[in-house]
Formats: sequence, structure tokens, C-alpha cells
Amino acid sequence: MRYRRLGYFVAVAEELSFTRAAQRLHMAQPPLSQQIALLEREIGTPLFDRSRRSIRLTAAGAALLPEARRLLGDLDETVRMVRGIGEGTVGRLAVGFVPSAINGVLPDLLRRFRAAHPAVELGLREMTPDALLRAVQERRLDVGVLYPPVGEPDLAQRHLASEELLLALPEGHPAGAAGAVALADVADEPFVLPARHDVPGLHAAITALFAEAGIAPRVAQRGVWLVQTVLGLVAAGIGLAVVPSSAATLRRQGVVLRSLDEGNHHVELAVIWRPDSISTPLEGLLDLMEP
Repeated sequence: MRYRRLGYFVAVAEELSFTRAAQRLHMAQPPLSQQIALLEREIGTPLFDRSRRSIRLTAAGAALLPEARRLLGDLDETVRMVRGIGEGTVGRLAVGFVPSAINGVLPDLLRRFRAAHPAVELGLREMTPDALLRAVQERRLDVGVLYPPVGEPDLAQRHLASEELLLALPEGHPAGAAGAVALADVADEPFVLPARHDVPGLHAAITALFAEAGIAPRVAQRGVWLVQTVLGLVAAGIGLAVVPSSAATLRRQGVVLRSLDEGNHHVELAVIWRPDSISTPLEGLLDLMEP
């Protein structure tokens, strides 16, 4: 049974006139009558009572009408779904990110992606850098957002944002009164340092900052990888910390953030993906980013 014949049947059933149905379908009446006759032959029973001046549905035709509408609706929906997958307007995109990324530009990128691709399901996962890297390599994630560098040659990456490194001080700290603070002025203070992962990222950027200033930090707490936790420890007076500027969005009570006198030091945020696993939704996300 052909879907096109079901469409012809629905038109005739709704118009209860071969003439009006033919006009609606933009076809001649004889071919329409022939197609309905073929449909009746395929089903094995009359669908229309033609014994009177105006046609009407038989009991079999009345039973077929809602089913035909449902089948045609399912077909239309399937076509729209398949076309949408091809165009990237439907589908799924699995995105992994380091926790601090959600404090910066990532929410805006995801918001713009949802506006441009409302039917694409977003699967979001907060992960450590090392776990995120493995998930992208193993195709469990389509894209990852983290602090580079990433040395794996099988992965592509693109710059997403650049964040200034700031000094986090407990509220009331004498250095907090200045607009900017030199690391040399707080060199004797204890520091809370981020966790070191196989993907060096934020830890490497902060370590390089101390090295350039010629300072070996006195470590009060090492291996903290959540920025929220770092700020909590600063507020508790455990130590100072160097954090990305997106930490300012957390507005942690008991903490003040100050620029560093050592110069404009930044940490980069990037997206990574497998070039051999690129999908239309992923292309849509990359298109929203700066090249």
C-alpha cells in the first residue's frame, strides 16, 4: 500500500467529492478515481459508497480515515526528523567541561546554541580535565571545554576565551586595599594551589606566573581543583590563591579579587573534539565560536 494513495483517500474522504478532491490535489479526476480503486483493491473492500448522487464512506472507509491520518502524520514527522538530522537542527550533542568553565563564557555559548538549534538535545557533563580528555578521545563526548595545552595529535582544538589571572584574598587583608597587587608583596603568604592533572591547564599557568615572578609559593593546601572550593578556603583564611577572572561571577562572600602587578597574565579556555567524529550539531556549535 502506497502512502500517496492514502493521501488521495484522505482528500476524497474529507471532501466527499472526487471533483473537489482532485482540485485540492491539483490533479485530474480520472487518475484520482483510478488510484482510489487500486487502494480498494489492495485492501480488499470498498472504502466509498458510490451508489448515490453524492459519495459517502463505507464502514471500512470510516475506520481507515483516522488511521490513514495517523500514518501520514507519522511519515511527515519521520521526514522532518531525518531532514533535521541532516541539517543539524535535531540530534544530540554531548558536551563535557571543567567546572570553572561554567562560570565564564560557556553559558552564553550554550544559550546561543539552544536558540539556533532548539531540537538538539544537549548532554552536559562536568568533569576533571583528564577524564574529559579521555571521554573525547573515546567518543563518549562530542566536544570538551578545558584549559589547554592539549598535546594529543588526534584532537582538534579552538580558542574559546581568555581569562585574566587574579589574586584572591580574604576580606580585610591589607593587600586588598590596593587596586593591584604584586606577587612579591605577598610572597611570604600561604597559598592554595589548584590540582595538577595530566592536562596541565590552569595549574601550569599559575605555576608559570610564580616562576616568572621568581617566587616559590608557600603551599597551605595543594590539589584543590574546584574554584568554588579554592575561594571557600581563601575566605576561611587558609591562604591566598590565583584564580581565573570568571571566579568573580561566583561573588564569594569573604573574598576580594585583585589584579596582579606582574602584568597581564591570562589563562586560555579552549574546546577540543575529534575531527573524524564531527557531526552537524558540533559544526553548529563551532560556527558560533570565533575562528
